[in-house]
Order: sequence, then structure tokens, then C-alpha cells
Amino acid sequence: MSQTMKMCPRLRNSYGIGVISLVLILVSVNVKVASGVYYAINCRKHSAVLTDFGGVGDGITSNTKAFQSAISKLSQYASDGGAMLVVPPGKWLTGPFNLTSHFTLFLDFGAVILASQDESEWPQLPVLPSYGRGRDAPGGRFSSLIFGTHLTDVVITGNNGLIDGQGAYWWNKFHQGQLTLTRPYLIEIMYSDQIQISFLTLVNSPTWFVHPVYSSNIIIKGLTIKAPVDSPNTDGINPDSCSNIRIEDCNITSGDDCIAVKSGWDEYGIRFGMPTQHLIIRRITCVSPDSAMIALGSEMSGGIYDVRAEDLTAINTEAAVRIKTAIGRGGYVKNIFVKGMNLNTMKYVFWITGTYGDHPDPGYDPKALPYITGINYRDVVATNVTKSARLEGISNDPFTGICISNVSIQVSEQQKKLQWNCSNISGVTSNVTPYPCALLPEKGQLECPFPTDTLPIDNVQLKSCN
Repeated sequence: MSQTMKMCPRLRNSYGIGVISLVLILVSVNVKVASGVYYAINCRKHSAVLTDFGGVGDGITSNTKAFQSAISKLSQYASDGGAMLVVPPGKWLTGPFNLTSHFTLFLDFGAVILASQDESEWPQLPVLPSYGRGRDAPGGRFSSLIFGTHLTDVVITGNNGLIDGQGAYWWNKFHQGQLTLTRPYLIEIMYSDQIQISFLTLVNSPTWFVHPVYSSNIIIKGLTIKAPVDSPNTDGINPDSCSNIRIEDCNITSGDDCIAVKSGWDEYGIRFGMPTQHLIIRRITCVSPDSAMIALGSEMSGGIYDVRAEDLTAINTEAAVRIKTAIGRGGYVKNIFVKGMNLNTMKYVFWITGTYGDHPDPGYDPKALPYITGINYRDVVATNVTKSARLEGISNDPFTGICISNVSIQVSEQQKKLQWNCSNISGVTSNVTPYPCALLPEKGQLECPFPTDTLPIDNVQLKSCN
């Protein structure tokens, strides 16, 4: 069933994406391939091809059982160097399947995984404990297309293979109010450690694309993510109650936030109490006319801490880095560091919202106020901007420690007369144009801080695997 395979790739650099190009040469049914390398957090001793398990890549035949059978069989090698399942060129229609530990799912160039639109193939899952209800409906949720829980050492990668969520089916149900369960995510990994998702193209997710939750030590690299800009809630990458995460070299076009950092919703998130922390975001390009390049919240009740974002590009996007919270959220957003943003055609450059209601139910605590402090932005160039900033804290709960330095904003012909709208905030600015609001006074030659220490996740290097 399982053959040891050698792979033959070429490394190709692409601006802002860093896509690996691998060429698999299939020479027989019992696959043997010319020597080469792919790049992963861990290499595998064993591997097999989906067709070994009855897979049919015609875009019509369901491969759900083939994926499930392959992963079940390969799981026996977890303690013997791990295993890799190769998805070869073709169109592989499938319902959801669960991954296993010490495992790599590899999509070759020309491989397309198509999400089934047959709801009977989609298992149902309970609501996430830090949310208390589904996002689309109060009940449970459908499983993600690619799912895993309580795993160690999982890699989803390839030679720019494609995963198509065929989301239009689900978007129509959402718009028509026909959902009784929350729509599937494309990829979700829960309660897991050592995760890599890289070098793939993801399109048309039913809702969020990539959702690591309650997990740690995560690398998300070299993804191209695409959905229509009017598609509902198609967030790109949503680290949720996770620690030690590195998101880099991704290009995202979506109908919601390109990256949304989360940690639970109101009383459920407060009770679960797991923050998202120690997060690196770098070299991201975003297009999202109605949402943010990076959103912190609105579900942030478990806390968000130590986010380091740099070398960011947004084009035709509503906001750059937006903080979303409200009375009843509790939790905190603190020690956020952003530097090096290149922005073109924006509604807002800086946006902090303290009135983002949207509660799961009436049981939230109106005395649970969020703590927002230590928000740092520097080295920003923005053109064609409608409004420089909208910074709104909460009455009797001001957002403090805001620092903005070395910022040049060129406003559009449709500019708002009031460029800085500020309330219930405090902080400082330096070398910022247009001139900021009075609540952010000029402090001379000040450079807002950005950490110089190295987080452990940044020391993790991808291995060259034969």
C-alpha cells in the first residue's frame, strides 16, 4: 500500500508569496520519482498516492472514502518516521476528511481538491466552547473540509496545488437565511501542536479559509487565498486562541478580513480564557474593499497579546489594522506592534472600534469591559485615503498607550473634512500627516517601539526533505 517516494522540485521565488514549485514525475502505478526536495517542518519516511486507495480525479467521483482510507492506513506510520499522502494532478471531489499526527498532505502541481456540495457528506460538530454558539446559527456547525484535532506535527503543503471550497452553494444559503448550522471552514486544526500550512492556492471557501484554534507552534506560509470581494465572511487566516504563530508571504483577496486574530466571544471566551499571543505577521498583501487587512477581534474575550506585524501591503481595502471590541467582551488587546505598511485606496488607515456589538446571546456581562493598551504603528505610507483615522474607545474605559510615528497619508478627492475622529483614547504621535487629533499630541522625534527579540516560532526553519 505504501511506497517510499522521492520527489523532484524546483524552487521558484514569487514576490510576496514564496511559492515552492515541485515537479513530480510519475513513472508507474507503484510510484517511484526522481530525487529532489520539498520543504517542511518535518520530513516523512513513508508516502503513498491517493490513487493507491481508489482515488479518481475526474471531478465527478466522490473521493471521500479514498481520503479517509488513505489517511487511516498511513496513520500506522506515525511512530515510524511519519507518512505523506500525495494528491496527484486531477480534480478530486471530496467531502470532509480528518488528518492524523506526523502526517503530510501534499498537493502536486495540477492537483485540485474540490469540496463536495452534497450536505450528506458533511459531518456535524458541536459549537466551539469559546464561542458558545455557531457564527451563522445558534446550533452546531459543519465540519471543515480538511480537519484535525488533538494532533502533533501536521503539514498541509504542495507544489501550489489548489483547494476549491465551491463556496457559492453555501453563500446562497447564507443570503437566503436557510442555514441552521454554521458553514464549513476550508481548513481547521484544533487542540494541536506543530502545524504547517504552506505553498497552496485556496479559493472560494464556504466561510473562513484557514482556522487554527486552541493550537500552538504554527507556520502559515506562501498561501494564495482568493474569494469574491462580496462573498460573506470569507476571512483569509484566523488564528484563534493560539500561541506562537508565524504568518508570512501570503496574498489574500477576500470578502472579509484578510487576517482576523480572535480568542473567543463574550462570556464564553472569558470563561475559556485562552489568548492568542506571540503572533508574527509579515509580507502580506491584502485586497478587501469592505474589511481590514488585519483585524484584532471582534471576538477577543480570551485576550490578544504580543502581535508583531511588518512589511504589509493593502490595496483597495477598508482599513489597515483594525481593533474591534465592545462592552461585554472583557479580555484585552495589548502590546500590538505594526511597522512598514504600504497602503493604496483605503477608507481608513487607523481604525479602532469600541462599539462592535454582535453578541452571541443576552447573557453577556455589561460590566465586562475590554482592556486596550500598547498599540503601536510606525513607518506608514498611504495614498488615496478617505479618512485618516477613526479611533473610538469606550466611555469610562479609554483605550490607552496608542503610539503612531512616521506616517504620510495622502487623502483622496472624496476625503472627509474631519480626517481624525478620536474619542476616549490617549497616546502620542510623531511626524504624522495630516496632523492628528488633540488626544494624540505631537511628541517630537519619537519612534514607536517594535520588539527586537526573537520569538521561538521564528527560529523554526523548514527542512529540505528528500
